[in-house]
Amino acid sequence: MKILHLSDTHGCHRRLQDLPEADVVVHSGDFCMVGSEAEAIDFLNWFCDLPYAHKIFICGNHDDCLYGANIHGLDPNVHCLCNSGVKIDGVKFYGVPMFMSDCVTDRQAKNIAKIPGDTDVLVTHSPAYGILDFDDNINYGDEQLLAKVIEIRPRLHIFGHIHAQHGIQPQHGIQPQHGITFSNGAIMNAGYTTLNLPNVLEI
Repeated sequence: MKILHLSDTHGCHRRLQDLPEADVVVHSGDFCMVGSEAEAIDFLNWFCDLPYAHKIFICGNHDDCLYGANIHGLDPNVHCLCNSGVKIDGVKFYGVPMFMSDCVTDRQAKNIAKIPGDTDVLVTHSPAYGILDFDDNINYGDEQLLAKVIEIRPRLHIFGHIHAQHGIQPQHGIQPQHGITFSNGAIMNAGYTTLNLPNVLEI
């Protein structure tokens, strides 16, 4: 299975042209900039029209307009994962969004604790602590998420949030850390000036 990983497009999704072929496209949050409903609707219209067999997205901290929302009318092959999962061709995807209302309470910790142990592809907005999370001399990743990822050992952990750390770890040909491949798919660069190339992964 080939997975196209996007994240942190911040309203610039329509600037993405000639995207690579893949079986599944996953957007790991922050498709909005200011978090307006108009931004979210424009993203959803674009995302649903992408020519991929399966499409998955979660929300990031810039997508608060969808907090608690019930999104109706999505095509059967488009999945919004909100502390939930979907199985595609035998591969189990599970998504944990990043809403600030959860992060400032204990709800996000509870969401992380509920990640199933049989997850193959974990989709979060935040990185795990110490993995593609470093910017401004700070590791912004989540320590509890790191512990959970090491515990359940998904085949892939894909996320975004830290624009300066776009990339895949390990690089091709290097043994995966903890047996896991990590992908920071942030499309917008750290200065919000240019777009990074999307990550493509295979499992």
